Amino acid sequence: MSLGITVQPGQLIERILTLELVRVTERAAVASARLRGRGNEKAADQAAVDAMRRELNKLPIDGTVVIGEGERDEAPMLFIGEKVGNKNGPKVDIAVDPLEGTTLCAKDMPGSIAVMAMAESGTLLAAPDVYMHKIAIGPGYPQGTIDLDASPEENLNNLAKAKGVKVNELTALVLDRPRHVELIAAIRKLGAGVRLISDGDVAGIIFTTQPQETGIDIYLGIGAAPEGVLAAGALRCIGGQMQARLILDTEETRARALQMGVTDPNRKYDMTDLARGDVIVAATGVTDGGLLKGVKFGGPIITTETIVYRSATGTVRRIYGEHRELSKFHLD
Repeated sequence: MSLGITVQPGQLIERILTLELVRVTERAAVASARLRGRGNEKAADQAAVDAMRRELNKLPIDGTVVIGEGERDEAPMLFIGEKVGNKNGPKVDIAVDPLEGTTLCAKDMPGSIAVMAMAESGTLLAAPDVYMHKIAIGPGYPQGTIDLDASPEENLNNLAKAKGVKVNELTALVLDRPRHVELIAAIRKLGAGVRLISDGDVAGIIFTTQPQETGIDIYLGIGAAPEGVLAAGALRCIGGQMQARLILDTEETRARALQMGVTDPNRKYDMTDLARGDVIVAATGVTDGGLLKGVKFGGPIITTETIVYRSATGTVRRIYGEHRELSKFHLD
């Protein structure tokens, strides 16, 4: 029986699949949380991958993984190009990071999450699993406040001017890696603060959208491309600016990128180049962190916290889940 409701194509993703995406990241988070603090990064990551793949294949979608756990020969599941879903639904692009912060989970440190994005087919950047230069800020600033090709000094001075503060009142978030030694020194030379994180730059980029709460004004540095696309999807939903460039510094990576449609290895991508159209991003906490609370095991109840973003409406939902049917969370 028809109810006389007209659903536009973009609305189809939201109305049918938003809560299903939550289910996918919840399952991945719970599976990996069972291995928190065990010191086995590969086992925790594989548990998240297996759980996420099982749930994705239950969804009424015809999905293609465009950002995944690596290419076919390197990842047993959720590789780039893999088809997911039961094929009885819309064609969609899928970007996944079943366990962002594998080290954080293995050491039971703050900030590990299970995260994925879904968008209409052809709207998420398909790229090999390589590194990426990134810069990002939150909403409320004039377009062009930041530029990937500008120096840290220029970017911080422009941001301070746009925010109406002095540079020494800004804090930049940077991954704690040897490759960032010069960047960190340049930021501190200007008088700005640096907050270092060991992993988790999806959440780190999202932190820039709420500087009054997180204390983070800007994200700078080099991180993985999958996390860059996922973070761009989240910023599309809640506002902000982001630019990125793939690091294709070998013949092999350039050839892989070309096979995926990347014809300009030096292209500077903005936020909408990375994630266009209607995007939904879901993330569930694995360990407690600044963005989300981690999975809690308490007798017959498992609790989770998930955040869901949608670009078409700018909607942000926080979902606190209590799960009583433990059999649904078994790893076999």
